[in-house]
Amino acid sequence: MGFSEARFEETEGGEMKEKPYSNKMSKYISMAKAEKLKSLILARIRVARLNLWVTRALSMLLLLGITMQLKSLGETVSSSRTPTSTFSYPLPPERVYENNGYLMVSSNGGLNQMRSGICDMVTIARFLNVTLIVPELDNTSFWNDYSQFADIFDVEYFIASLRDEVRILKELPPQQKEKVAESLFSMPPISWSNMTYYYNVILPRIQTNEVVHFQKTDARLANNGLPVEVQKLRCRVNYEALRFAPPVQALAEKIVRILRDKGPFLVLHLRYEMDMIAFSGCNEGCNEQEIDELTKMRYAYPWWKEKVIDSAQKRLAGLCPLTPEETALTLQALGIDHNIQVYIAAGDIYGGERRLATLRAAYPNLVKKETLLPSSELDPFRNHSNQMAALDYYVAVQSEAFVPTNGGNMAKVVEGHRRYLGFKKTILLNRKAVVDLVDLYKAGSISWDKFSSEMKKAHADRMGNPAERLMIPGKPKEEDYFYTNPEECLASFDEPQLSNDDHQ
Repeated sequence: MGFSEARFEETEGGEMKEKPYSNKMSKYISMAKAEKLKSLILARIRVARLNLWVTRALSMLLLLGITMQLKSLGETVSSSRTPTSTFSYPLPPERVYENNGYLMVSSNGGLNQMRSGICDMVTIARFLNVTLIVPELDNTSFWNDYSQFADIFDVEYFIASLRDEVRILKELPPQQKEKVAESLFSMPPISWSNMTYYYNVILPRIQTNEVVHFQKTDARLANNGLPVEVQKLRCRVNYEALRFAPPVQALAEKIVRILRDKGPFLVLHLRYEMDMIAFSGCNEGCNEQEIDELTKMRYAYPWWKEKVIDSAQKRLAGLCPLTPEETALTLQALGIDHNIQVYIAAGDIYGGERRLATLRAAYPNLVKKETLLPSSELDPFRNHSNQMAALDYYVAVQSEAFVPTNGGNMAKVVEGHRRYLGFKKTILLNRKAVVDLVDLYKAGSISWDKFSSEMKKAHADRMGNPAERLMIPGKPKEEDYFYTNPEECLASFDEPQLSNDDHQ
């Protein structure tokens, strides 16, 4: 208690009263009270300061969280201005590396030839630690399409989604632009080269010149003998980073929705356009006037080197695109449902409805993008063959089954894409077997049942199922193309099966 040490004395009247403390004791007590008050004040100050620090820390954390959210949102918005190209996952962190220089490329060929070449160029740039400038697309090809990269592909997504692998710019920085204006080192890299060539030959040239321009990009990397990480990056670029530009993607998705609303559909890549028939010299089923027209066209293009062609011999060797009539018989013999939608992924069929009559009789639900969409929706793309091809490519990848009638670039790249998506059904027609069986059946030498049985037997292992990629050392052109069977990027399989290419 506070009075435990008080002293008392007796007054004259016998009363007890507290005896006053001495001056010294009073001073001591006053000092103790002051010290206690000071401690209390300091304690309250410390608590106030702690509360202030905690409040500030929480505020900083909140502001940091908001800033990061806004930054992430800003990157998404700036990289993608339409819902079609919104990133489906957060952007990867940028890869930091010492830049060895700049690589400019001009992609040559049609859409799919350019597509695979672009994948190779990204891969080369990444492993040489150089900055890639968004590729220029070929405007001098047969189709005279003046579309550039951003007209076909989502350029913002392409750059951002690969930033953890390689730095990609839309154009050269100002300093390098000035140097290029004075002189530019331009060259075509050697076809089917491995990474050693790029390390030993190309990298020193980039380091010396700072900027190097590749005139061609098609088939500049080998099919085989490359490190797995190189092959996997080629796949990542092709199947993930090369998303179509929002207008192309949106219209392609609409075509697929229209088809799926009516049931399953098969995409037939019917390579029977005038330029293909003229180039190949294959005139099965054509009349004399058409044969003359095709021959004149072949001679009109000096870079089409093969002029005199024996059409019959070439067809029997399995080197001609199948005709619409041969295709109709083949699909029927393989047991393709008569009622399935058959989407023709191609340009104008040579001979028009006359040549399509047999196919349409066999498969009445024969459609094209031109019949599924109003003209107004196709008009922005109509004079751009590569954009039109991009629409067909997307639909072909999404279909229940894909059937190419010739082994061109689109057939090869779509086949590989469908393998990557889980070995989706791709019927790879053995053209030599097809024409042999068709001729026997039309001549009455075999019955329909025999014809159908033999056709199914010839294609039992040609449905896009897992297979080892064919390797022929020293003969890369005869190997299976990497983008047809990107084996290093696919699910493993137990039993090797026959190659899917037409190696006769």
